[in-house]
Amino acid sequence: MSITVRIPTPLRGITRNQDAVTAEAADIETLIANLEESYAGIAARLVDEKGELRRFVNVFVNGEDVRFLQGLQTALQAGDEVSIVPAVAGGGVAGGRS
Repeated sequence: MSITVRIPTPLRGITRNQDAVTAEAADIETLIANLEESYAGIAARLVDEKGELRRFVNVFVNGEDVRFLQGLQTALQAGDEVSIVPAVAGGGVAGGRS
């Protein structure tokens, strides 16, 4: 089952500058392991030493945040689109007061 994975700019050096790659997997955890086989170093950027999704990384399946689904056990189907999105920090208003 082919899954399209959207790669954010900070990780494209690992994927040879590709903004999207395809992979096979039944769930997010397996997808990350399979991506690691093809793109060494990507797993360490996505999951911590406990194997949990890093706080500053968001993963979406067809627009749904996996943290609100089944996390790394979120099931995947052929044709799904997975987006890896780095968290954005902030909160201030540029040039003004809130």
